[in-house]
Amino acid sequence: MKTLAFTLLVACFCTILSAQTEFGVKGGLNFTFFKVTEGDFGTNPDTEIGYYGGVFVDFPIDNGFHLQPELLYKGVGDFKFLNAPIYLKYDVYENVHILVGPSLNYFFDFFSNKFKVRADLSLDYDFSSDLSMHMKYTIGLEELSPNVLFMGLGYRL
Repeated sequence: MKTLAFTLLVACFCTILSAQTEFGVKGGLNFTFFKVTEGDFGTNPDTEIGYYGGVFVDFPIDNGFHLQPELLYKGVGDFKFLNAPIYLKYDVYENVHILVGPSLNYFFDFFSNKFKVRADLSLDYDFSSDLSMHMKYTIGLEELSPNVLFMGLGYRL
């Protein structure tokens, strides 16, 4: 009986959560600004253009606040890595949102340190209920972490 009650409770919770939760994909270009004075990035220029793409989930919390985790694959020159920001999202207006939070990064081949934590600040603008444009700035918190500007589009499924 306890198992049945627990199963029904979980099913109800998942149904309510899925009705409010939005899933989507996003992608675009990133502009990486290397701090040449802080490290040797080889033949990389001061700024390099790359790409990114991935998925996001938007969980509404309350009064215009959301929790929005993402999982993105990024490439900048020879560097390829996974990026998992965990945003606190706030609805400034109906179509304008501010997102802020930590960004967890796993580099596939970046010297000997493969895991880095960074800070993200993002602005989103919704063109429609499905299509949005975003711009975010990522600040490297470690000595050999470049700063990155991202510009792209998101599509809610």
